[in-house]
Amino acid sequence: MANIVTKTIRVQPEAPDDQLLMPAAQALREGRLVAFPTETVYGLGANALDPAAVASIFAVKGRPADNPLIVHIASVNDLALLVSSVPPLAIKLLDAFSPGPLTLVLPKSFVVPDLVTAGLATVAVRIPAHPVARRLIELAGVPVAAPSANRSGRPSPTQSWHVEEDLNGRIPFIIDAGSCDVGVESTVVDVTGSVPVILRPGAVTAAEIKAIAGSVIEAGRSVADGQTPRSPGMKYRHYAPKAIVLIAEGISVQDRADYAGRLAAPLQDKGLILGFLGCRPFLDFLRLSDQAIIISTGEQPDAHSASRILFDALRRLDQAGVSVIIAEALPNQGMGQAYMNRLRKAASAHGQNPDNGQPGIPDGGDYHA
Repeated sequence: MANIVTKTIRVQPEAPDDQLLMPAAQALREGRLVAFPTETVYGLGANALDPAAVASIFAVKGRPADNPLIVHIASVNDLALLVSSVPPLAIKLLDAFSPGPLTLVLPKSFVVPDLVTAGLATVAVRIPAHPVARRLIELAGVPVAAPSANRSGRPSPTQSWHVEEDLNGRIPFIIDAGSCDVGVESTVVDVTGSVPVILRPGAVTAAEIKAIAGSVIEAGRSVADGQTPRSPGMKYRHYAPKAIVLIAEGISVQDRADYAGRLAAPLQDKGLILGFLGCRPFLDFLRLSDQAIIISTGEQPDAHSASRILFDALRRLDQAGVSVIIAEALPNQGMGQAYMNRLRKAASAHGQNPDNGQPGIPDGGDYHA
């Protein structure tokens, strides 16, 4: 792909200047790509109704064509263009959680290109809560298809420098509005049936959806080869840093720290540089070598604060040159489901079982491969 000049536009997150956003909005209308912030992660946007523009998303990211995209809109009124029907269940969930980190899978209208939906009869749609995202979409005047603004398989971007690291010279505009508040991608819910089905966990939890809908189904974590996933994040490995990621499991913080110590000991004996990610008490329990790099997720084990920094931490530990990252597990409930979903996928990219999280200890070699 030809190298192009990437311009970064810096705006105030709560009150973006229309004049600053206008060149990026015009680029979207013209079929070019724009990376922009949402409350979840930075997205790589294109006009969702322009097949050539959508195709450029897949080319720039190196994204498999059978991985559907999410279409971002500025208002619930924009749904009519994209979907053939809006079930009452969808209206309930939109009223409760939109704008926000919720994506609904709905029957698609004929105007949505098949490339957006990977040939499925449904389209995933969300209304972001981030003022910059919504204003950009309003100014562009088109629905915006946008996966995360990173090279496929890499940790999702939650700051503009993450986008620059992966896509500088490949897209014309990056809009910088600081860090994303949520830090992991939206909850994806299929509402084409009588009971909502969670296809990907996120900040809107299963319990919150059940409180509105009365019941909820949580789909399996993966999709078999040859099948088209109904949602991003169901089939392909994601969120992988260059370092190997191991997960320290355990009921208590002390248990998890003990597990981390057992994982670390043989690796430190080999002289490998290790990175550790966890809450402050977890890190304090560890006996670390002088070379170890640590990043705290907060003063206590909290999935919200951990999710906010997860992808940034993975990238920073890569930059620090660590060979293996040992990350503290968190309870797999509420927001912890979303956090552990991403952490397990990061670990599975190097062979750790994403279903049970049980790591094997690397036996040497090039851990940046």
